[in-house]
Formats: sequence, C-alpha cells, structure tokens
Amino acid sequence: MTNVSTNGYKVGSNLERVLTKGYFAVTGELGPPKSHDAEVIRKKAALLKGVVDAVNLTDNQTAIVRMSSIAAGVLVLREGLEPIIQMTCRDRNRLAMQADLLGASALGIKNLLCLTGDHQSFGNHPFAKNVHDVDSIQLIQIVRALRDEGKFQCGEEIKGGGPRFFIGAAANPFGDPFEFRPYRLAKKVAAGADFIQTQLIYDIPRFREFMKRVVDLGLHEKVKILAGVGPLKSSGAARYMRDQVPGMIVADEYVERMEAAVANIPKEDKKARAAAWREAGIKICIEQIQEIREIPGVAGIHIMAIEWEEAVKPIVEGAGLLPRPVVD
Repeated sequence: MTNVSTNGYKVGSNLERVLTKGYFAVTGELGPPKSHDAEVIRKKAALLKGVVDAVNLTDNQTAIVRMSSIAAGVLVLREGLEPIIQMTCRDRNRLAMQADLLGASALGIKNLLCLTGDHQSFGNHPFAKNVHDVDSIQLIQIVRALRDEGKFQCGEEIKGGGPRFFIGAAANPFGDPFEFRPYRLAKKVAAGADFIQTQLIYDIPRFREFMKRVVDLGLHEKVKILAGVGPLKSSGAARYMRDQVPGMIVADEYVERMEAAVANIPKEDKKARAAAWREAGIKICIEQIQEIREIPGVAGIHIMAIEWEEAVKPIVEGAGLLPRPVVD
C-alpha cells in the first residue's frame, strides 16, 4: 500500500505549506521542563505563537531527563502553535520509535526531526545505556517508509496506511572534514529528509562556502534548508562556544562585540551588564539573519534561543520577518 497525498503536499503541515509556497520560513525551539509542569510549556508557547511557523520540542536535550517531546508537542498544539517533535536514536530501539510515531500521529503531530542525540555521559544519567539500534539516516528511512509506503521497518504493511510526517534532519556545516559535510547532507536527503535545520552559525563566510557546495550538488532543490541562528547571552558564553565546543566555529568578531557591550559597565552592576549583553546578542542575531537571507539555497532560519524564548519575537521582528504568512 502506498500513501498518496491528495492536496499537493506530502503532509500538509503549516511548515510544509510555508516552505512549499516559497516563503522564508522561521522555526524556533522550546525546551520541555525537567518536570511534569504543563504551565511551563504553555507560557513558552505564548511567547512563540504567531512569531514562528513551527517550534521544535527537544527530546531529552543534552541527555537530561525532561518532559516527553511528544507530550509537550500535544500541549503546544492545544495552544495553537505547530510542533516539530524531535526523536533521538539514543533512547529508543526501532520498536519504540515506530510505536511513538504512531501515537504522535494519532495525536495530531505532523513534523518530526530525526537526530542521533547527545551522548548520555553529558547528561544527568551518565551511566544510562544508550540504544542506537539505528542511526539518524536509518531513522529517516524508517519514517519515509511509514509515510510513503505504509510499511513498518520490517516490511509489514500497516493496516489503514502509515503515519504522515514532514521529515526533518540536522546538519553541521562546520564539522571536520569540512569537504565531506555536503555529502553527509546528501545522504540524509537521499534517505528521505524534507527539511534540514543546521547547527548554530557564527561563521557566515564558512557557511556561505558550505551552501555554495550544497547548491553545486543541487541539494537545495531537493530539500529545504533552514540555517540555525541563536542570540549570544554573554561574552563568556561566546568565548566558551569558540574555545570549548567541538564542531562549533565562532568568529572572533562576535566575542569582541559582546565584550565591548559591557566595557563601560562595572562588573558589580550585573543587571546592567546582562541587559547590555541581551541587547547586543539580539542585534547580532538580527544582522546574521539579514546576511543569511541573501545566501542562495537557504529557505529559512531556525532560531535556537535556549531558555530565552522572550528573545525570539524581537529577533524575528527586527529581521523584518513579521507577520508570518498564513498559507492555505
């Protein structure tokens, strides 16, 4: 049995409609709490509603136990915001993955981001056993078969057809070897990815070179690429990402600008320094978006304002991306 869309879309999610119609898409990120408090989700959703086309619900981000991305996604749906649930290969085998996807689809969720997942040693259960029954590319293949062929990974046909998801994947434009990154992306596209969200970009010239190679391969015609951006919170955070985070390239210019933002504010005045950092971080992010919009092959942005959802609206507004389109 093959599932066939009847409305011209694979799934018909808001994110898919926005991208298909050629609008510059905006997605955001919402971190579920380390508790069962649904009010946390509602408050964050209120900050993002009408500002982004869809929002990622992270799946035990940084290998720390948090509210289920699927449960959080349902709460977001109730608030009138479209979720993108994340699913990592770290925590589930293929049985659990497919069971959760059936359930998520039954609850009205239409977007999915397939990820490997941070290693458990980074989180609050460092001795937990990881699963990695399949990798992220295999997960993409599983989801595409569920949707397009109506079959489980074992080949068994799904009675009534399979769950339908707009399938996303992640890409790191800056990993080594750099020359291999577009080919890694090509594998995810071949597996069935419909959209890509990149890791945070703080080196636009290098990202521009990555996108040139992507365009040369024609990948931008097969998948929608959303460039990852995020506001810096402090000069210390900028330095840490530059010096300590593997696979992350942060231009010295951004560190220097964040340092300059508080150069004339006494260290004792923490409130004023925090406000100055926030203002500078948002300004830099807006400038980045305006520059990234001019790069051929980029279909949108993914804003990762981790535990700082309040920053998303001024960023999107400052970049001239409000109001968001309403697409039938």
